[in-house]
Amino acid sequence: MSTPNSRSRLKTYLVVSALGPDRPGIVERLTRVIDESGCMVRDSRMTNLGQEFAMQLVVEGNWNNIAMLETALPSLEKRQELTLQFKRTELRPPAENLLPYGVEAVSVQQPGIVHHLAEFFSSRGINISELVTNTYSASTTGTPMFTVQLTINVPADIQIAGLREEFMDFCDRLNLDAVLEPVKY
Repeated sequence: MSTPNSRSRLKTYLVVSALGPDRPGIVERLTRVIDESGCMVRDSRMTNLGQEFAMQLVVEGNWNNIAMLETALPSLEKRQELTLQFKRTELRPPAENLLPYGVEAVSVQQPGIVHHLAEFFSSRGINISELVTNTYSASTTGTPMFTVQLTINVPADIQIAGLREEFMDFCDRLNLDAVLEPVKY
């Protein structure tokens, strides 16, 4: 049985998602509230999407500090005109028997690319752990282009050569220029 004192020493984790108009100082204000609560940012991703700021964080602290942060976030949400969502979580155990692979694909912009890639990997029991997409204009022609970068976790019992061959055939059918290679940390 945990006591309030023992709970305060255990690490507790909170996932925080923030969305709002992009302007200078948002990251500073959000991380100040985290710091003032006695918590720390363990993992984060931030980007600008259109004119919006979007950030996801995993925050670490003891039970009391996470509770203080949960109490402080609604006030920050109002002051900064942000949409904040937060939820307690646990850390993911280290992946066993999974091989991290990177996927990069480039194509003329067309609907459904992300869905088709997700379906290809999902149907083989392969989890996508990271996904980044971007659009741009080709430098010489101005053609709208699309790029996607994935990090996937391939179960060790899947034959990589066979997966790579299936993936390249799949990409040929969709007219994607792609690579599938081990992640080198």
